[in-house]
Amino acid sequence: MKKVMALTGAVLMAALALTGCNNKNKAASGQKLITVGYAQVGAESDWRLANTESFKSTFTPGNGYKLIFDDAQQKQENQIKAIRSFIQQDVDYIVVAPVVETGWETVLGEAKAAGIPVILSDRQMKVSDDSLYLCWVGGNFVKEGRDAVTWLEAYLESQGRSKDTINIIDLQGTIGASAQIGRTQGLDEGLEAHPNWKLLAKQTGEFTQAKGQEVMESLLKQYDNIDVVYAENDNMAWGAIDAIKAAGKVPGKDIIVICFDAVKESFNRMLNSEEINCAVECNPLHGPRVDEIIKILEKGGTVDKIQYVDEKVFDVNGIGGAIKAKDALLSRKY
Repeated sequence: MKKVMALTGAVLMAALALTGCNNKNKAASGQKLITVGYAQVGAESDWRLANTESFKSTFTPGNGYKLIFDDAQQKQENQIKAIRSFIQQDVDYIVVAPVVETGWETVLGEAKAAGIPVILSDRQMKVSDDSLYLCWVGGNFVKEGRDAVTWLEAYLESQGRSKDTINIIDLQGTIGASAQIGRTQGLDEGLEAHPNWKLLAKQTGEFTQAKGQEVMESLLKQYDNIDVVYAENDNMAWGAIDAIKAAGKVPGKDIIVICFDAVKESFNRMLNSEEINCAVECNPLHGPRVDEIIKILEKGGTVDKIQYVDEKVFDVNGIGGAIKAKDALLSRKY
């Protein structure tokens, strides 16, 4: 019998605890593994690859799990098909990193009717009934955007440019994705708070390096006065850097480059060539946290609805409270 999402009532708690113990014992003896279906967005970025590897290395037979992994290739309809396939396969838990926030009510209702808890990873969903999913694990995307704005304020102050007109390009992620919504909101708040900051354009680069480069090439032809590129993930920033170089400008100097995710390659670009000025962390290592949640549930416990992962800000010189990239590089796992 499946674990149900509403973990209330003494009888139900006892039954869940018993089920959890049985599953744990069976997993240890090799008789039965806990089956987890994971519907991943795709493989659009280095961050996403690290996120996938975190799940694959955590949900192994040695840890008591059978993982059924599905790559949606950036399409919501593929994720919905994957979730329905997981339901048909009678999995114990479903984990979803949703492509976009809306359009999930029906399929989540089907999972709820089947008694299968759904855990959201990375991106969020907007649903009329939040009991359709158990909990969400991920980064605080609005805070990430606000942290980037705080860094930019401090950096401009250090450069004597706090009162200058600052022209900004926003390379947005996939429109409708939680990360895009939150990071865009953070910048919008910064623009409202600083009348001398001007948004020249905002356009999606779909979280990919190729699209980021394509969009930036087009914008550089339209505007010759860009001061800041606010790229809503690392890969788009790398594409933008290639476009900036091709246009005869120096990224990190002629144009300030801010990005999100903070994978190792962005650290290299901060330290070796100073092409990136600031990288705001979005921690992709969600596998262990989801493992902890499932173990709590298997023992009959409850978990908080929202669970943020720890995230920091990095740059070269430690401006505005940022951590110096050279001090953190060796400890990076992604």
